[in-house]
Amino acid sequence: MMISLPPDYQPTEDEEFMNPIQVEYFRQKLLRWRADLIREADGTLASLSEGGILEADITDRASVETDRALELRTRDRARKLVSKIDQALVRIELGTYGYCEETDEPIGIRRLQARPIATMSIEAQERHEKMERVHRDD
Repeated sequence: MMISLPPDYQPTEDEEFMNPIQVEYFRQKLLRWRADLIREADGTLASLSEGGILEADITDRASVETDRALELRTRDRARKLVSKIDQALVRIELGTYGYCEETDEPIGIRRLQARPIATMSIEAQERHEKMERVHRDD
């Protein structure tokens, strides 16, 4: 079933949580984000495949190598982010998107607006991070 969004639609806390319009809003938001990341990755791939480092000066060459290494790390993070976006799109298809994987409670519109790939409510995320800190200190 195709749902068209009203122009300039923004989900609000006043609506029924994860109603079909909200779900479609987040689906489109995730798809746009994914497309942007892939477009940037393609641009990086094209620039890296242009050839070797032609700088004669060793300092310039080191600078170019550092820039490339930073770009590759950024692309690796983007690749992981695309994977998380894909997982969020699967949750949309399964009807579990927007609900905390730990408590099954709604994650909240504002949190999803800020982090559409969120899988936990703020409270559950804080508990999770606190437990990570406790166990990391062991």
